[in-house]
Amino acid sequence: MARATGTKRAILDATLQLAATRGISGTTMDEVAERAGVAKGSLYYNFSSKDKLFEKLLQEGVGALAETLRAASAGLHGSAALEALVRALLDRIAANTALSKLMAAEIFRTDRTWQKTLFALRHEALAVFADAIAEAKPGSRADATCGLMASSVFGAVLMAGLEWLVFEPDRPRDEVAAAILGSLSGGLFGEERSGPC
Repeated sequence: MARATGTKRAILDATLQLAATRGISGTTMDEVAERAGVAKGSLYYNFSSKDKLFEKLLQEGVGALAETLRAASAGLHGSAALEALVRALLDRIAANTALSKLMAAEIFRTDRTWQKTLFALRHEALAVFADAIAEAKPGSRADATCGLMASSVFGAVLMAGLEWLVFEPDRPRDEVAAAILGSLSGGLFGEERSGPC
């Protein structure tokens, strides 16, 4: 997915900065134009509505996340892939905390016009986790249970990553990753677990 450049990039960056602190509903197009340093007409020329602006922002961010996750797990399988995914997601959260906050706030909103776009991209990112989970458990297959587990792992990493950056920013990333993976090890890889995944 190609990243926007020039005026569009300035608008998207300003939007993300504002939305991370004020939320989508609390962010106005006037504020975006001012923060981006563009005329309001230029803003509307590039994005016909606030909904289109936020759809593009989330589409770009979640699309880049899915690409990062695929690259992180390339050539790895099972628990090694899952470990790489957890670390890559933590790195992505640290690199773009504003987008991570926005994703955490918006992922369960069903009243947004961009919900279908976000759902498709979210599904793409979660599929990478589901494949790693299915491979980590011998004899399992990628099914609805693995999808739910993938969602659980993704959500745990997202929230733990934000917790880390907001409340314990001096803690090393590898320590955070180890804590997340340790909390998952009983449920994902423990011997007492049974079921399709």
